[in-house]
Amino acid sequence: MTAPNMLLLYVDDVARSARFYAELLDSPPIDESPNFAMLALNGGVMLGLWASRDVQPAATAPGGSEIIFDVDTRAAVEQRHVDWQHKGLPIAQAPTVMDFGFTFVALDPDGHRLRVMTPTQTPTP
Repeated sequence: MTAPNMLLLYVDDVARSARFYAELLDSPPIDESPNFAMLALNGGVMLGLWASRDVQPAATAPGGSEIIFDVDTRAAVEQRHVDWQHKGLPIAQAPTVMDFGFTFVALDPDGHRLRVMTPTQTPTP
């Protein structure tokens, strides 16, 4: 089976979302048109941004997806939280401990969730 190689988010304004993700990920779009933009991520994975009004078959309202950024430490989660607050990203969930680890959630311009987390360390037997 082929591994997934693209994340696709339906967005309201492609240019706005392309600017947002280019700055957030430090990766400029490699392809951009009025209704679609693509950014290259690590490991050959691509991030596609598709104007929700042009999606076929028609999609539900933009927003509601979640992209997870896995970091190594609680301090890294806290630092990213501070960095993203300074960039003006809306914070939907302040840093908190959950069953799976230490995490917070920010939002992109369409309400897609951007979760930063460090997993709970499972003790080795």
